[in-house]
Amino acid sequence: MQSTPDPATVLVIDDEKGIRDGSARILSRMGCNTLTAKNGEEGLGTIGRTDVAIVLLDLKMPGIDGMEVLKRIQAMDRDLLVIVITGFATIETAIEAMKRGAYDFIPKPFEPDQLRIVVNRAQEKIWLKKEAVKLEAERRRTLADLGTEKSRIYTIIESLPNGIVVTNADGQVVLMNPAFCRQLDIRTDMATGNPISAYIPDEGLCQLIVEISSGRHVDFDDIPTYEFSVGAERFLMARGRPVLGDRKECLGAVVTVIDITNMKMLDRLKSEFVAKVSHELRSPLSTIHEQLALVLNDLMGQLSESDEHLLARAKEKTQGLISTIGDLLDLSRIESGTTGQEPKPVQVDDLLDNIVDFLGTRARTKEQTLTLERPADPLPTIKGDPLALESIFGNLITNAVNYTPNGGEIVVKADMAGINLRVRVIDNGFGIERRYLDKIFDRFFRVKNDETRFITGTGLGLPIVKGLVEALKGRISVESVPDKGTTFTVLLPVD
Repeated sequence: MQSTPDPATVLVIDDEKGIRDGSARILSRMGCNTLTAKNGEEGLGTIGRTDVAIVLLDLKMPGIDGMEVLKRIQAMDRDLLVIVITGFATIETAIEAMKRGAYDFIPKPFEPDQLRIVVNRAQEKIWLKKEAVKLEAERRRTLADLGTEKSRIYTIIESLPNGIVVTNADGQVVLMNPAFCRQLDIRTDMATGNPISAYIPDEGLCQLIVEISSGRHVDFDDIPTYEFSVGAERFLMARGRPVLGDRKECLGAVVTVIDITNMKMLDRLKSEFVAKVSHELRSPLSTIHEQLALVLNDLMGQLSESDEHLLARAKEKTQGLISTIGDLLDLSRIESGTTGQEPKPVQVDDLLDNIVDFLGTRARTKEQTLTLERPADPLPTIKGDPLALESIFGNLITNAVNYTPNGGEIVVKADMAGINLRVRVIDNGFGIERRYLDKIFDRFFRVKNDETRFITGTGLGLPIVKGLVEALKGRISVESVPDKGTTFTVLLPVD
């Protein structure tokens, strides 16, 4: 709601008592604080002592005339509005006074309404001027706050240990911090404004950043992290996010770059250790397993029931260890980049038909329904290792069968999602609690509760699946609701 001007203090300087008293009565009824002076000297004294806002000044007075009083008021550098009272219709004199700085004039004799109009107009001008000063002060304060905030944010970005680069909607760099320059061996004095490819040598990452900057990735969850190397022994990981405006339009992208060299080295050492130990254990365990099988076969019927049970359990456990070692060796091969056969075109329709048909027998033993849903038109081919693709979908469907109770339903849906082939494995089984969803792809992690504790497994199936999917430049995600079911989604690029 707009405020109204406060009543001003008005000084009436006139040698005629009638004008002074009459003006004072009119102004008092308007709520103004009214002062009077009978000549120029008295008026100037009053102005010097009080906070006068408006002066009604008669031009024709004995002693110091109105023009001289106006001149002295101007010299005081006081923010006053002077309204000239002129008689005998001497408009020329009033105009001359206004040229010298008077705000307005009113001729004698004047009606009360004329005085009210002129004074009200002067009060509004004073109020508007005060509001303008207030707004200007607020604007300056806001700009100062913005400047301080900008400086503070820039200082924070400058001091971050991770690299930060910001691009506009055209993929041109508008900001990069010193950490980014150090990571990419960029001169600190290199100017911004160039395309991202002028700063990052990896073509794939540049393409991803351009796509994010132009708004092609509207769903944050669909934006993958990107690992790349800047030398034989230096590895970096980038993660990008779009910068959205007030109307959700994409203004550019902000990309964080993290040095993961130490993590890569640790993973390499760990993988080499696991591969070496697994390889050394595989042969003796296989020998033990074969000898246990031989003992059970040769002494069948000669052993007591308890001894036979113990040997059978030992055979079963050694087989489990051999399977675990096989999974560890598979993980080592995936991490080293040797996933198996040379990539070749694979017809996904036939692959899924065979897997669903093969695992359908296991599903039927649990009275489950396992179905495949796909478009009427053939799906495009995928270029990759057929054994790797079979392992991905075989593991996911097997898990769905194992973690769905008797009489449950598993549906495999295959279709296209943009430029990617999408395969979803959907079940209405036990489900996974939200707190475990970010851990199920970790090695050896298994969700154990009253419903799943009797299900055997190594906890390496999903890590293998994730490694194989990423080796094919794809992505895997999971959605789950406890006691409702789980959906695994695999996205693979189509060749």
